[in-house]
Amino acid sequence: MIAELGHFALALAIAVALVQMLAPLAAGQFAGLSVVQRDQLMALAVPAAIVKAALILFAFFALMHAYIVSDFSVENVYVNSHSAKPLIYRISGVWGNHEGSMVLWMLMIASFGAAVAAFGGHLPHTLRANVLAVQASIALAFLLFILLTSNPFLRLAEAPIEGRGLNPILQDPALAIHPPFLYAGYVGLSVSFSFAIAALIEGRIDAAWARWVRPWTLAAWMMLTLGIALGSWWAYYELGWGGWWFWDPVENASLMPWLAATALIHSAVVMEKREALKVWTILLAILAFSLSLMGTFLVRSGVLTSVHAFAVDPARGTFVLMILAVFCGGALSLFAMRMSTLKAGGLFAPISREGALVLNNVLLTVACGTVLIGTLYPLGLEAVTGGKISVGPPYFNATFGPLMLALLVAVPFGPFLAWKRGDLYGAMQRLMWAAAIAFAGIVATMAIGGRGPWLAPLGIGLGLWVIAGAGAEIAHRGRFGSVPLATALQRIAGLPRSVWGSALAHAGAGMMTIGIVSMSAYQSEQVLVMREGQTAQIGGYSLTFKGVAPRRGPNYREDVGVLEVTRGGRPVGELNPAKRLYDAPRQTTSEAGIHASWRGDLYTVLGDAQAGGGYVVRLYFNPLVRLIWIGSLVMFFAGMISLSDRRLRIGAPQRARLRSGPVPAE
Repeated sequence: MIAELGHFALALAIAVALVQMLAPLAAGQFAGLSVVQRDQLMALAVPAAIVKAALILFAFFALMHAYIVSDFSVENVYVNSHSAKPLIYRISGVWGNHEGSMVLWMLMIASFGAAVAAFGGHLPHTLRANVLAVQASIALAFLLFILLTSNPFLRLAEAPIEGRGLNPILQDPALAIHPPFLYAGYVGLSVSFSFAIAALIEGRIDAAWARWVRPWTLAAWMMLTLGIALGSWWAYYELGWGGWWFWDPVENASLMPWLAATALIHSAVVMEKREALKVWTILLAILAFSLSLMGTFLVRSGVLTSVHAFAVDPARGTFVLMILAVFCGGALSLFAMRMSTLKAGGLFAPISREGALVLNNVLLTVACGTVLIGTLYPLGLEAVTGGKISVGPPYFNATFGPLMLALLVAVPFGPFLAWKRGDLYGAMQRLMWAAAIAFAGIVATMAIGGRGPWLAPLGIGLGLWVIAGAGAEIAHRGRFGSVPLATALQRIAGLPRSVWGSALAHAGAGMMTIGIVSMSAYQSEQVLVMREGQTAQIGGYSLTFKGVAPRRGPNYREDVGVLEVTRGGRPVGELNPAKRLYDAPRQTTSEAGIHASWRGDLYTVLGDAQAGGGYVVRLYFNPLVRLIWIGSLVMFFAGMISLSDRRLRIGAPQRARLRSGPVPAE
């Protein structure tokens, strides 16, 4: 009965979404309505958004209830769950499949729409109504997609005694929380998209609009950052491949909207401060969400095979492609119609804060384009010629890498350049200490790394350059060295939170760079057959193989390797890489044994038993790899700090107020 109520809630949500979408449109189209009637129609969008979110939340919990109680009469539960699974994986199993993940996707869309309704009281009445109408149209499309092609509440004629179980590689804590954050990032960009379409409908695009759209874009960017980082961390320790990013098409599908959202955040700053880049900012808001929809199509269409792919049904892919065509094509058509009415905005010199942010946008969007080409070209070639090719790391390293290196060089300069016209030489002077730290890092890396790749020290130096540049920005704003220490500390304590957030985000990017370069350039690897009592050396560690012992888990059996680890003759600990065989489905996975330290990770994977005795064991030493995920967390918390800045929650100042006095530089 609960499943049927969940199904009914989704159907009812369609009716509510129609009201939310059509009421504001009717208010704007019917000339015979009075002002009061127009306001009443527009006001309907607010409660409709909240009711729709409540209905979808009920449907989501109805599906979760079926998983928790193992109601195998529901086909989705039967196909994707098992009664022996731990509770956490029965819950996460709700979104560990195509149908359930789409309900979670819809819940995120509805939640963002409800948030705009609940917390958008400072927005102009008409703008909020139009934003909610666009959000409702997106929700309506995906609700129809769920009920027509992916209904999670279908019943089986006869309830099986037991379910088939969830894919074992998805039975992991990181995968329990990775999709919700990733979907929140994908769907959060729909709010930026809705703001862009609403602005194009009204024909009002100004600094206030940029101020209103920034917090929603920033929130989506934060969630996408954390979601991608969690997925990378899961792939690192769960798949047993020893890496953190593999340029998988579905991985790229999450990276592309992240790059576009990063560009959008910076572009919106220029638009807010100088009312420049209006056309570009609107276009980025459209493209960022379009790339999210494209990722949805790739994952759910069956056009590619990946450990991340959810569905292989072309009919579903066709439906998503239609959604993509309607929203992206319609948005771009509206953009083209309105583009002639958009004014260019303020002028600025190439060497200025605006110029630095434009360079940032150019590099990010070109990088996004290279990833897009590398991801779609094999699919397009196969569709046209039937030939199959693989575009792998060599292409991405040769195209994406140099663009990111150029971006890292430029990042610290931006905050030191004035708006409209900057002083590049003065910025270089203020960054001398940052350059000295970067140079010292390059020399130290060359001394420690020996004959490693010659570009690796440069990459680590660039990471230090970005981190030190962020510190130099804070020091400059506090006027350290020019005023007493107590005054300087008081000045930096009073800095706007968005300044702290920006500096920390840049520092997090620098930390990620150091981790990525260290992992890529200095990783050590050994693959060998180890017998009981045999010792291997890697990364300064000694590992002694003590054999393999069987162990029983809640829904699996595993063979657990025992490796005693010492360093310099002193015991470090014991690693237990394992091979698991799950009860349902009968599938084997590898569980890595990892020892983390400030130097890096000692990473071990147990392979198959050998006929002549012993086991294949893969050993890795991954220097400073943790900085990749620590840097991602720093970026996420930097976004939280920026989002807490009160200036992002109010409208842009009016022109009259701007004329009354100068605005402090951010």
